[in-house]
Amino acid sequence: MGRKATEQRASVIQALDQLRHQIGLALGAAHNARSSAELDLAKLRLEQLIVHAGMERAAQDPQLAERANDPAMADVLSWLASVRSQFYAEWSDGPNRLRELVAASAPGPAGRPPGEWLGRVGTSTGVRTPELWRIGYSTVDGSAAGRTAGTELTFDVAVPLLDESHLAITSAPRTRAAVDALVENLLMRVLSTFEPGAVKIHLWDVGQLTAVLPSFYALSRTSAVTVHDPTRLVDLLDEFAGHIRRIHNQTMQAGYPSLRAMRKATGKRTEPWRIGVLYGNGEDLSAEQARDLKRVASGALDAGISLVLVDVPTVLGGSVETISLRSEHEAVTSMTGADLVVRLDPPLPAGQVTTAAGRIAEALIAKQGGPRSFADLLPTEYGRERSAHELRAPVGFYEGEPVEVVIGDATPHALIGGPSGSGKTNFLYALLGSLAARYSPDELALYLLDFKEGVSFAGLAPGRKDESWLPHARLVGVNVNTDREFGLALLRFLADELRRRSAAAKEHEVTNLAELREQDPDGHWPRIVAVIDEFQYLFAERDTVTALATSLLEDLARRGRSQGIHLILASQDIAGIDAFWGKPAVFEQCTLRIAMPKARRVLAETNQAAVAAPRWHAVINHDSGVAHGNQLAHVPDASGKGVFPALQRELWQRYGGQSRPRLFDGAHAPLLSESAVFTALTPAARPRALVGQAIEVTDSAHAVELSGAPGRNFAVLGTSTREAVSILDSATRSLARQYQQGAVEFVLCCPVENCLPAVSELTDHLVTEGHKAGLVAADELTEFVTTAAGELSELPTPRILVLYGVDAALPALERKEPGRQSGLDHLRTLLKQGPGAGMHVLGWWRGVARLKDTLGFGGTDDIGAWAALDVQGNELAPFCAGQVVYWSPRPGRALFFDRTAHATPEVIIPFRRQEADDE
Repeated sequence: MGRKATEQRASVIQALDQLRHQIGLALGAAHNARSSAELDLAKLRLEQLIVHAGMERAAQDPQLAERANDPAMADVLSWLASVRSQFYAEWSDGPNRLRELVAASAPGPAGRPPGEWLGRVGTSTGVRTPELWRIGYSTVDGSAAGRTAGTELTFDVAVPLLDESHLAITSAPRTRAAVDALVENLLMRVLSTFEPGAVKIHLWDVGQLTAVLPSFYALSRTSAVTVHDPTRLVDLLDEFAGHIRRIHNQTMQAGYPSLRAMRKATGKRTEPWRIGVLYGNGEDLSAEQARDLKRVASGALDAGISLVLVDVPTVLGGSVETISLRSEHEAVTSMTGADLVVRLDPPLPAGQVTTAAGRIAEALIAKQGGPRSFADLLPTEYGRERSAHELRAPVGFYEGEPVEVVIGDATPHALIGGPSGSGKTNFLYALLGSLAARYSPDELALYLLDFKEGVSFAGLAPGRKDESWLPHARLVGVNVNTDREFGLALLRFLADELRRRSAAAKEHEVTNLAELREQDPDGHWPRIVAVIDEFQYLFAERDTVTALATSLLEDLARRGRSQGIHLILASQDIAGIDAFWGKPAVFEQCTLRIAMPKARRVLAETNQAAVAAPRWHAVINHDSGVAHGNQLAHVPDASGKGVFPALQRELWQRYGGQSRPRLFDGAHAPLLSESAVFTALTPAARPRALVGQAIEVTDSAHAVELSGAPGRNFAVLGTSTREAVSILDSATRSLARQYQQGAVEFVLCCPVENCLPAVSELTDHLVTEGHKAGLVAADELTEFVTTAAGELSELPTPRILVLYGVDAALPALERKEPGRQSGLDHLRTLLKQGPGAGMHVLGWWRGVARLKDTLGFGGTDDIGAWAALDVQGNELAPFCAGQVVYWSPRPGRALFFDRTAHATPEVIIPFRRQEADDE
């Protein structure tokens, strides 16, 4: 007996030694309040399971009871009693410590009785979050004295949730009401802790279409609670997956492993917490659903998403707290690998929960402030942001929270779609205003082009009613739906800028704009944003313009991101742009997708968010249109009367020293007197005749250089009188500015009667400017050209012969007296030999065939440059080195070709005569 007692005692001592060792390890591993609390509980349970169990066994074991008076057994029992007393002396304050630790880890509504907080709106900003959330209490048997006094040692039981763990709840028969009460208790504690909007709850119940936690009905009308379709678990999981990807990218780019780490380091909460409550009713998930759920759960905590699974038969893995109900009042939870029986808190009073939910909903609505205005998008201080790494600006609001658009390396280009009347123009104004308010003109340069027949961007340039302009705008193009060449010119300009920046980056041995700006701080390297509204017009036809534009756009889309050149392409419908069939590069680079209500083909094919989007909203997606990247935003009114102009005037006054933007209005022909090229003309050795404005980003003009080379004459072709007169008028006036007074002679002749007033006015103007000028009557033209041909070798000064409607004078010129050359022969002599002698002909022929008749069999070399009006392209091949000419006449435009300067003809805009407006 003595030996057996000794063995029992040794066994107990060994068990105690092992237990003390485990406690030591646990003490060393404790890192926070929860682990410390679990440690204390383990110590108490240790005493109960070992010491108390040993005494009970000694009292209940029949064999031990028979030998209770045995001296050896008495020694064992006495020793156990002393050990038990030692444990109670050492851990008697355990429950108190547990209560203190839970109180510290679950402050306020997280752990206090409901009477202290239920019905009050939370105020915590969420920078710090409770680690534990109370669900009930548990008990540990007290000391002998304690039991004698009829008391039990109790302690609070709380579970981790936000940022810490998921929660898996398993019900027992007839405990659904208790489960709802437990979930409602936890959610109400969370909602009452933080300020309205800091937490968003998603409810999904496979067995119910409605009435999921009905006390939260008031909150379901706000962003705080969303009830999901019980048949569409995949939509909820996709939504969570989208948040996880977006937040992961956001935190990783900021240099943090999780949202919690970023919040702790920055002291700011950038995202609401999201709690997904899933009632599975014990039904098995499909293999795909189970896989998606596990995938979401694995990354959810780092993205601020916690899952509460009720009777969902799946194993998530990772950090999951389990609660298994035994009855309506009792549950078992797992702590430190052991089961703990918990007495659940009673259900919260339903009326009080409903009232509290209503107050939180009212506070949330009040905080959101109802519909937001354009002013809410603007910062308190203008021009404070830097664009070295990216552009970031809010464009709208979702339930009171701003929704941002980010343009940078990750999302370099944007595609915006929406049918007419969907708010696309208003969105563009909201975006431009938000960007311009945050970034100075040194940080952001805008190139704006609107192809549709409207003036959406016209107000951003100075006008007659408002002299202000948007300082960030370098180019504003409106009404360019027929001038596809202008869109091509913009792409060429951007391509040239890309080459310039790439060369600078190579010189400084860097690869992107941020590095270039760092290495070249004195350089001017703003981010460029080119907005092309209704860009599909650029690719409307299968011709050279479309081919070149497609090639340039692809190159800019691929390489522009690294050098800070970004495209925003807007369209009503991109489905019919044939130029991109089989060339998805442009759309693939447009990872930022913005879909207005009812937009088609902007988001991914399976993403139907735009179909359900309400009016004045937009779906913002930074993930190439995939559904998980959707962000719905209400876009304030930015295009209403006086809204954007007020901001523009402020910015104009702030940055008034910036250069004026170039305004290109396709509906208005430019005045020659307002052309920067014309006003800059001075006397030159080789004068140039300006024939029309070039369709280019810069304010430039096309001109014909009148040198002594053969064929330096100029012809206007077509029957459009107004444009023909304007072209010859601008050519003559521009030449006059390049000669000193008396250094040139102008001779004008107009056989077309209705043009005589304009020609007479031009003649008078030349005389007023101090030049020698004369108007030859139509019936005197033959005599003049005969005399002029004879004087070619003795011209004292250069002579410019300007002929209007030459074909009208052909019958008179063709008359030939016997033995003498006709006037037409002498005109041909002037065309052929005149340039070398200092005489040039500027003429207008009302048909290509009539010009051929004038030139005769000598070919077309004597006309080195021409501008065609209402003439079909196939008629122009003989005057264009035999190449095929793609040209269909359009009002107010001409096709210009100079064989010494051009490989192919180019479209020009004839200048408008000021006098024509006054006539």
